[in-house]
Amino acid sequence: MQNNKIFLVAELSANHNQNKELAFQTIKAAKDSGADAIKLQTYTPDCLTLNCDLDDFKIKGTLWEGKNFYALYKEAMTPWEWHKELFDYAKEIELVCFSSPFSKEAVDFLEELGNPIYKVASFEIVDLELIKYIARLGKPVILSKGIATKAEIEEAINACREVGNNAITLLQCTSSYPAPLKSANLSLIPQLKKDFGIEVGLSDHTLGITAPIAAASLGARVIEKHFILKRELGGADSAFSIEPNEFAQMAKAVREVEELLGIPTYELSEKSKEGRVFMRSLYVVKDIKKGEVITQDSIASIRPGYGIPPKYLTQVIGKRANKDLWYGKALQFGDWE
Repeated sequence: MQNNKIFLVAELSANHNQNKELAFQTIKAAKDSGADAIKLQTYTPDCLTLNCDLDDFKIKGTLWEGKNFYALYKEAMTPWEWHKELFDYAKEIELVCFSSPFSKEAVDFLEELGNPIYKVASFEIVDLELIKYIARLGKPVILSKGIATKAEIEEAINACREVGNNAITLLQCTSSYPAPLKSANLSLIPQLKKDFGIEVGLSDHTLGITAPIAAASLGARVIEKHFILKRELGGADSAFSIEPNEFAQMAKAVREVEELLGIPTYELSEKSKEGRVFMRSLYVVKDIKKGEVITQDSIASIRPGYGIPPKYLTQVIGKRANKDLWYGKALQFGDWE
């Protein structure tokens, strides 16, 4: 996140399906697909919810309809004993590995592993004590907006700043799994940057790769997408995760968008300067003898651009040529008295 490239994050999440070898394979595939980082989630079911069968603890209206919260998180969690091996392997293949902690204990654990970046998940953005505990470490913090109100976003950002951390990136995120395209609201990305004065990005749960590409053109500096080797593997997050070939297509398109966007400057590139030959300029279109008056009929604004700019046409008309000017000559400032 220290250079000018958009930071592309492959979210492992539950897509290891409790198979460590599958986790290693997924990390390698993320690297090969153009990801800058692989992101884990560090929690236990007990730090997120209660092992309770009351109706409050049953999921309603989502992909996981009817499932118990505790059971879902138990299925989806990345075993803590895997973390060091996953971090070490990612480092070995030169892929950034970081995580979203869901408790102070998880933060302490990740610090022992040298976790370089902390992501606060969308549903945790209201946990200001956890955010402060993370931000006090002075490392980059990524906040996922999710369903937070503007006031809650401001509180989360202020929680970071109160402990001296300004290395904050805010991700537009629709906390729906999968998220319909019409709910992505990508136009909020530049607005978030304007309103809060921090870097912005996208945590995307839509299907396909259109949203990340569009986000890149809107100023996203971080793009996160759930990543799986094959959706047919199934699992808690498989339905809204993209496969390696899709991630590679996304990465290629995002890098092309970066090139297309360039930087906001009026300074011409060398290629553009070369192209100025195709601009109009003033040329002699009728032979003019030395001493003759230059008339409207004897010069014209045409291509190519080797003559003086057309804006000088009215200044030249009526002047006398100080040399013979021939048909097809590019008119220059020293050609008249």
